[in-house]
Amino acid sequence: MGKIRVGILGITGTVGQRFAQLLANHPQFEVVAVGASARSAGKTNAFTGLTILECRADAFKAVGVALVFSALDSSVAGEIEAAFADTGIHVLSNARNFRMHDDVPLVVPTVNTAHLDSLKGFSARNPGKGFIVTNANCSSTGLVVPLKALLDRFGPISQLHVFTQQAISGAGYPGVPSLDITENVVPFISGEEEKMETEPLKILGPGLKDGKFAFDEDMTISATCTRVPVIDGHTIHVSLLFASQNKPSPADVADALRTYTCEAQTLGCPSAPRRAIIVHEEENRPQPRVDRDAERGFAVSVGRVRACRLLDVKFTLLVHNTVLGAAGSSVLNAEVCVAKGLL
Repeated sequence: MGKIRVGILGITGTVGQRFAQLLANHPQFEVVAVGASARSAGKTNAFTGLTILECRADAFKAVGVALVFSALDSSVAGEIEAAFADTGIHVLSNARNFRMHDDVPLVVPTVNTAHLDSLKGFSARNPGKGFIVTNANCSSTGLVVPLKALLDRFGPISQLHVFTQQAISGAGYPGVPSLDITENVVPFISGEEEKMETEPLKILGPGLKDGKFAFDEDMTISATCTRVPVIDGHTIHVSLLFASQNKPSPADVADALRTYTCEAQTLGCPSAPRRAIIVHEEENRPQPRVDRDAERGFAVSVGRVRACRLLDVKFTLLVHNTVLGAAGSSVLNAEVCVAKGLL
């Protein structure tokens, strides 16, 4: 079978460029079209060598695009992505616009790919239409990977407190002004705490019920999100309380994280990491410069697993915010769709 012809929307941004990098020489997908705003249309994209198109579905359909990876800004993503889906082009989106829609899968590919099973029979139910699959906010993505491992082993989590130190690439291009971030920490990122307090509940929920994706009803999350002068790699500090009175030890928690496996691995997807979670024993790990590229950026690194004096256990995690935290999730989600026969 030949490669699936795909396009990239928002090619000129940070995540769009990461899509181009991850899809270069991909064994399943061939990038045949790239899109951006009208002011960029007609220019040549340096990474792909393709002429940039306006983000119009008819232009992409004319060159045989079956699937687009969207790195569009949320200010324009909703209308454009819906237009592509309406013409029969499937959309794998990094934007937030459809994440919390009742019937749209919100998928982290090393966590809840079972939610993609809701798309089986989609074309028969929706002739001529394409589906939309969203990946999560970059910090939510890093958070839910270890949480999934702990839920699988120890059952419900009732309380969770997270504190993030988020890289500047997470703000997109051109990003945070240098005078705002150099030698500084910005203690507020608009909309970020709300995403971290809600998205994991959908991702970790039981899946589609009565036409709607159900949420995890046991967990309450409190998040504080900050921007720090690091280029790539979000660091997240987690403290949590298990619902069970039979509390696991820090050693039990570390073992559950270390031995965790996910469906993307068992399906043999090309981008799936060999280890979804890497547990560090060193007291000074993980670190962005040292650990963000682990497993080509598709793994979450965890360290400092220890008892918490207020809750049960606490640890620090690191996620590459533009790979697993953004473009990489969409690419790996698409690979899972191929493996499940959805594309």
